[in-house]
Amino acid sequence: MTADTHIPPIAPGRLPLIGHAIPLLRDRLAYVQRLRTYGPVARITVGPKSMTVINSHELLQEILTSKSQHFNKGLLFDKLKIFGGDPLPVAEGKQHLNRRRMMQPALHREQVKGYVTTMRDTAEPSIAAWHHQETLDVCNEMQLMAQGVVMAALFSSNPQRGPAQTILNGVDTVFKAALQHAMVPISTLERLPTRGNRKAQAANTVLRNAIGDIIADHRANPDAYDDLVSLLLTVQDETGATLTDQEVIAEVTALLAAGSETTAVTLAWLFHELGHNPDLEHRLHEEVDSVLAGRPLAAEHIPQLVFTRRLIDETLRLHNPAWILTRRTISPVRLGQFSLPADTDVMWSPYAMHRDPDLFPDPLRFDPDRWLPERPQPPRGAFIPFGIGKRMCIGDQFSMTEAIVITALIASRWRLRPTPGATVRPIPEITVHPSSLDMIAETREHTAAGNTA
Repeated sequence: MTADTHIPPIAPGRLPLIGHAIPLLRDRLAYVQRLRTYGPVARITVGPKSMTVINSHELLQEILTSKSQHFNKGLLFDKLKIFGGDPLPVAEGKQHLNRRRMMQPALHREQVKGYVTTMRDTAEPSIAAWHHQETLDVCNEMQLMAQGVVMAALFSSNPQRGPAQTILNGVDTVFKAALQHAMVPISTLERLPTRGNRKAQAANTVLRNAIGDIIADHRANPDAYDDLVSLLLTVQDETGATLTDQEVIAEVTALLAAGSETTAVTLAWLFHELGHNPDLEHRLHEEVDSVLAGRPLAAEHIPQLVFTRRLIDETLRLHNPAWILTRRTISPVRLGQFSLPADTDVMWSPYAMHRDPDLFPDPLRFDPDRWLPERPQPPRGAFIPFGIGKRMCIGDQFSMTEAIVITALIASRWRLRPTPGATVRPIPEITVHPSSLDMIAETREHTAAGNTA
């Protein structure tokens, strides 16, 4: 293949690094959105590395589908090996295919329906424990609930709030370390005994010990469980070999991290938007009340909660958790009119793409009705909240169902009101999360009775 078309350089500049001041943290999102003005492909520098930025949804679709064999997961996912081993999110080639086939039965659409009762029973106690006029850290509440749902449904584990918070803090620390290493891609820095590296190693040890205890209990009581952990402990590859405990720990830890963070952040942004859109909140309450009609939420209610689903889709568009994703070419490849040599680091921003006015009219407006079937829809490949192709998120059905369940349960009891005078900013770290999101819980009974301001 001849590289007869060269990628145009963009204006000088570097991506702000994670260790810089808060204004630079904010600038990251403006930066990746500004990159889209430089055309379908551009080149930037990240620390000492050159990165090729893909702004075209058509070219991105080629990378993720028809030409995916020319790419591996790239720089960001290399750093996620801090979890240990090569779990599904970072595995490549045949190993990725085998691991995906192993785990698929536990996350199949029909299997996920069977998790709805567990999701409901896990989230309800947390929601019931709130108090009228209590100020909640909504991000933390959603993270604990999402983590609890993943652990209960897939691992048959339900830790108390204290240990659950420790696990949550561990996941957060390890993910932040992985992102920082990706943003400063100098491998020797990762091995230095810095305070940050020591903290990440300690958090990883806490996580692996917690998951190791779950695995040990499953091994000691094999007939007591029928979940993802028991599946991973018994499934065999094509040679008849089973996974080692260390491999299972890596898979479970990675799934816990990936399955909790993105759903929680999406829910936090959703209730932030509802707090500023009372008409949409009212429509959500009407739908939940009509569908549930005072009955416990069950699997058959999920497809009936169509407005709830549109709210979640619109949150995934406007507040997509992924502000940067990566790939690396493993062989020369041509994308449209552009030729990339082997060992080219590639990145793109779902967050920026989902806010592109050429793809989404009035993109900064939170409008769940843009997803009505009679409305014009974005071009194929322009809305990819869970990715596309062979590396599409294996837990997409689980995450969407979990988000619908938690949204409906909260809406059936509560309104979450913005804290007066609070400013909420998007912060791009592990995901694009709110800077802080304290909201005031109001029971719907009090609101209906006119007992609130």
